Amino acid sequence: MTRRPSLPGASELFRLTTGAAADADVPAQEPSAQRRGTGRQKHSTKITVYVSDEELLALEHARLALRGEHGLAVDRGRVVREAIAIVLDDLEGHGGDSLLVRRLREQ
Repeated sequence: MTRRPSLPGASELFRLTTGAAADADVPAQEPSAQRRGTGRQKHSTKITVYVSDEELLALEHARLALRGEHGLAVDRGRVVREAIAIVLDDLEGHGGDSLLVRRLREQ
């Protein structure tokens, strides 16, 4: 008898959910439309982002607050994708007055 735990297969981990299937039918956004971070779905592109210990801890605290205080069970990737969508919308809508431009100029 093996002591190795039984893990779910790839098809169970990367299954489409009803929300992701519905999002796939949405037409391409117009520039003025609000961006949304992609939900729980298999993503075809990956980037690596290095963060400090403090940034990772803050991200984990935010994830736990979303779960505990707001009833939203999301992973860190989902939080990051939503944050990216928000920042890109702000940059597109406000240009040089966007929060991203202002904060990058401060550094």
